This record gives sequence, C-alpha cells and structure tokens, in this order.
Amino acid sequence: MKKRTRLLFTGTLISAVVVGVLAAYRFVSVTMEKKTIAIIGGADGPTAVFTAGRLPGGKKEVAEYKSISMEEAKTIFETPGDYLIVDVRRADEFAGGHIPGAIHIANEEILTTEPEELQDKNQVIYVYCRSGRRSKEAAGKLAAMGYTNIIECGGILDWTGDVEK
Repeated sequence: MKKRTRLLFTGTLISAVVVGVLAAYRFVSVTMEKKTIAIIGGADGPTAVFTAGRLPGGKKEVAEYKSISMEEAKTIFETPGDYLIVDVRRADEFAGGHIPGAIHIANEEILTTEPEELQDKNQVIYVYCRSGRRSKEAAGKLAAMGYTNIIECGGILDWTGDVEK
C-alpha cells in the first residue's frame, strides 16, 4: 500500500471514529434530556441485585431490584402471601397461559407513570416474562419509578408448575 493511500485510509478511519463518538454523545445527551430510564449497573448470580436509574439532567437517582431464579419463585408462590405476581408479556402471551394468580401489565405499557394496578410502592412485586429479558427491563423501570420491593424472576419458560388460562 502506498504511503498516500495509507494516510488517506487512516484519515478516513479517524474521521469515522470521531463522527461515531459525537453521534453517541448526542444520543446520550438527548436521552438524558428526555429523562429516560437506563440500566446503570448490575451483578450476576442467583440472587443478584441490579440497579437502574433515571437520568434527569445528568443526575442519577439509583433504584434497585433483586433477581431470583424461577425455581426459587415457584417455592415462594406455593405459599399465599402479601405479594403480587406481574406478567409483563404481551396480552396474547398472557392469555395463552400464565402463572396462577399473576396479573398482566405488558412491559411496553410500563413507561414513566406508575401502573394503576400497582398502587403500593412498598408492595413485594414479582416480575416475569417469557425468557427473562423483558422482566429485567420492566423491573428496572419499576425500580426507577420508586417501587422498593421488585423481584425479577426470569421467564415462564423455566416455570415447572401449572399454568392458568
């Protein structure tokens, strides 16, 4: 490769990186201005605690939720208690079969306002979906709204108990 061609290639590559960094900075700035919710940290493990926060004007308000396995959740659900089970899948998925006693609030409906069904922000709330992705997202959004006892338990794919239709 000739020296001139190499310089041209290097200059183009550097320009592309600079444009990418500026575009990412602009996206983060816009996201922060709109006060969207972002996952800002986490830990792995069967009883991991994840953190989520709002970014209004760059200030972080940290909220946490706990994550347990569906097997642990099944053991808990065998005993009646003062907790809610929330299925955050789509309505058609919920209608196809859900954990007995679960209420339906689609993840897409959890935005920036507290869901009507969840009046008490200190209530223990177990959140699940199909595979665990949406439940983590919903748990983070609820925690960032100020709910203090959110427990994410993965997906119904790992559920070994009966389902209700």
